[in-house]
Amino acid sequence: MKIERLGKIFDPTQHLLPLGCEAYAQSPQTLVFNDYVRIYFSTRARDQGGKFLSHVAYVDVDHKLERILDVSHQEIIPLGALGCFDEHGIFPFHVLHRGDEIFAYTTGWSRRTSVSVETGVGLAVSNNHGKTFTRVGNGPILTASLNEPFLVGDAFVRFFNNQFHMWYMYGVEWRPFLQDGQAERIYKIGHATSTDGINWEKTAGTQIIADALGPDESQALPSVIEADGAYHMFFCYRESFDFRQANGRGYRIGYARSEDLIRWHRTDTALAMGIPDGDWDSEMQAYPHIFNLGGRLILLYNGNEFGRFGFGAAEVFF
Repeated sequence: MKIERLGKIFDPTQHLLPLGCEAYAQSPQTLVFNDYVRIYFSTRARDQGGKFLSHVAYVDVDHKLERILDVSHQEIIPLGALGCFDEHGIFPFHVLHRGDEIFAYTTGWSRRTSVSVETGVGLAVSNNHGKTFTRVGNGPILTASLNEPFLVGDAFVRFFNNQFHMWYMYGVEWRPFLQDGQAERIYKIGHATSTDGINWEKTAGTQIIADALGPDESQALPSVIEADGAYHMFFCYRESFDFRQANGRGYRIGYARSEDLIRWHRTDTALAMGIPDGDWDSEMQAYPHIFNLGGRLILLYNGNEFGRFGFGAAEVFF
């Protein structure tokens, strides 16, 4: 595999975003149309108490990924109602065509007291080419269960072999790594299947991607594509504590390959991107999204500071 970096393609701080959002364009996710690519992302505003809220926005770019055509100016989907799983934010926001409709698998999050956050996967539908979305219901379609007791999210859905496949994140532990420190979460990547894209059967608590950093590795944002006679997953991973500063413990992109969508062989060394020191993505590579653009395999991802200053792209060759 060869990776060719294409550079940063969108900086949210250079555009007027809806709902008072001023920075962050996290987890870019695409819908490809005939003459443009719509890229959804999660951005941030602050509530009256100064805490972050994650909202969904999009940018339309040309097929060369060089020219910005439009940036959303209205609310794409409102946050959840009081007490709902997505009351305080939606991040990420994965979309796909399904007939004349567009399905969006949302990761809603809400604040907790003993720990910082809880998440679940919701479903919304658009009938206006993805300009706005309406929830199917106020609750999640995938959430905590007996063997996955918290932090279900990061849903990525594709239709392979006559059924829907979802790769997602699930939490395995909250732990205060430092004495009197806040609890940090550890999470892994799981898999579920569905016949209709709404009702899902998961192998609960089954980790499908091996750890590279040891059992305390956190894995997130799986993205899968079929190419070169196999299935390819790009995801991000990090240490589970002391990861927020530029110290080498933050997110980087991992890679795994499968022949059957069940067994995955991880080879992160295949992702040699050759990033120069001091560049927009030199300290962190996070939240990857792989998609086919007219026969080109394009990998979108966030850079330093968890995507505060946007996302860029690379082209993948097998």
